Amino acid sequence: MASNFAVNNIRDFEFIIQEWLPTERVFNYPQFADYYSKDDIKSVLEPVLKMCKAVIEPTNAENETYPATFANGKVTTPPSFGPLFHKLQEEGWGTSNIDDSPDAMVLPEMLHAAAWELICAANPTFMPYILLTSGAAGLIQSFGDDKVKAMFLPKMMDGTWAGTMCLTEPGTGSDVGDILSKAYPTDDPRIFKIKGNKIFITGGNNDFTENIIHLYLARVEGAKQGTSGISLFVVPKLWVNEDGGLEDNDFVNTGIEHKMGQHGSVTAALAAGENDNCRGWLLGIDPLKNDGRGEGMAQMFQMMNMARMETGHMALSCIINAFANARDNAKERVQGRLMTNPKAGRVAIINHEDIKRTLMMGKAHIEAMRAMMYRVYLAFDQRHRDPDPAVRQAANDLIEISTPLCKAYPSDEGWWLIGEALQSYGGYGYCEEYPVSQIARDMKIYSIWEGTNFIQSMDLVGRKMNMKSGSVFGAWVQEMVDFYEINKGNEALSKEFANLGKALDAYQDMLKALAGYSKTNMSMIPLYSRRILTATAQLFCGRQILDQAILADKKAKEVGSDHFDYKFYTGKVATAIYYLRNVVPNVWAVAEIVIDGDTSAIDVPVDVFEY
Repeated sequence: MASNFAVNNIRDFEFIIQEWLPTERVFNYPQFADYYSKDDIKSVLEPVLKMCKAVIEPTNAENETYPATFANGKVTTPPSFGPLFHKLQEEGWGTSNIDDSPDAMVLPEMLHAAAWELICAANPTFMPYILLTSGAAGLIQSFGDDKVKAMFLPKMMDGTWAGTMCLTEPGTGSDVGDILSKAYPTDDPRIFKIKGNKIFITGGNNDFTENIIHLYLARVEGAKQGTSGISLFVVPKLWVNEDGGLEDNDFVNTGIEHKMGQHGSVTAALAAGENDNCRGWLLGIDPLKNDGRGEGMAQMFQMMNMARMETGHMALSCIINAFANARDNAKERVQGRLMTNPKAGRVAIINHEDIKRTLMMGKAHIEAMRAMMYRVYLAFDQRHRDPDPAVRQAANDLIEISTPLCKAYPSDEGWWLIGEALQSYGGYGYCEEYPVSQIARDMKIYSIWEGTNFIQSMDLVGRKMNMKSGSVFGAWVQEMVDFYEINKGNEALSKEFANLGKALDAYQDMLKALAGYSKTNMSMIPLYSRRILTATAQLFCGRQILDQAILADKKAKEVGSDHFDYKFYTGKVATAIYYLRNVVPNVWAVAEIVIDGDTSAIDVPVDVFEY
């Protein structure tokens, strides 16, 4: 099985963090000022790039040759995964980067994201083991009392123990409020007996850590029904005694899923309390002392929102590696003659028009999506650490609006984009000896994880657009309008700004139609929500990549055509031109569809699907 890691440079990360984004303020935050500056990007990321090629890429092949298995109640993971997990944890690329203690040496979120983009491209299936441990530790760090923190965090931070999030149950996937898992009080007001079943738990078991700490959603017996009555519990695979010793906690792995991809990632079914002896620590308020209301969903969303960002970013990593492989194959494979000069002989297929279009389509989407995501990662750093409340609030607003876009847009578009990368191989792309087939199978889950992309779209149109009576979303759109008005006279990008202006006008007409449907026909909102999310993301990405193009055009003119960076800068401009002319027009196409208001899909009787 092929598992090529073909990403070969970090230049775009340098451009984003050193040249484009206003990162000076972030690097001057007390947590970073003594350790990093924006000039350190290369010294941080180049070793990661080398590690990905030398150390991580070989582990990706084991997803296929040594997939995760389950027998006699025990799970077996690919043999290289355990050593890799501990290596990354020990070298500071794992859970320790969330450490909030004042003297912790951590990376800015945007720089850490760049490192993990590379690591994920080298082996996407391995990523969840560390990301879920980090997310679980983050919840304990935020909501645990001192005893719980001392009990679990040190060994999660150093990778001795792993972590997961446990939401989904048989028959209750996205309807989390219908979960059947129950929690029962004990003599200790912080410890509850847990009983229930969970499925699709990524990283729910492994054979390389001595314990796994599950963040488990359950309803305390007597709490309210629905999501408002759910609480969050720290439920270890092995119970941790007062002296630090471990014992059975009646929490067992009953099987693992057989999946189309991600074969090295354990997706477990778990059973808690079959012998009435599974225990967990409650995080937050006892709902029986709070009018039956638990805090579990609000707490879990802290983990879920970052997990949604990471899910979209993992999809982007797969897209990046698929097109890097397609590029390398197109440079090497000689076939066919150019229509413009057939007598010149056979050429590498990268010279053919449709292959160049395919690669440009990939490059444009990659750079636009990356621009969107790193704009938001910058906001994570600002929201968490900036001393100015106004800066923190603005960053929070951007994160709230953008999270469903960052999760859904790359993971939706990635499926067909990687299909186009595979297509460029011809018949070879359909063979498992070549890498893009595995990349396609591995990435498909991302549009489903962390709430399907329909759920993301309903979050956008149902909640994010209406935050604070619509004022937050209105300001978000207005910022793009202001950007257009300031820059529409740019001569080098006149057509592109004209397209952005046209898309903004169409988008605001679409929002008016959506507002009308909310009063006259609510079923139109879920009918169109996914397409609206896609158009929203394309508009936002178009704004970001045009901002990059303004800077790149200026830099190209400054350095001149003989400079080693000239091709990079002119390539950035070309990428923006392609995206604004070939992708952003979908915004007004979607607007026309929404405004037209075709109801045939919801009017038709369900019986017609029999034929």
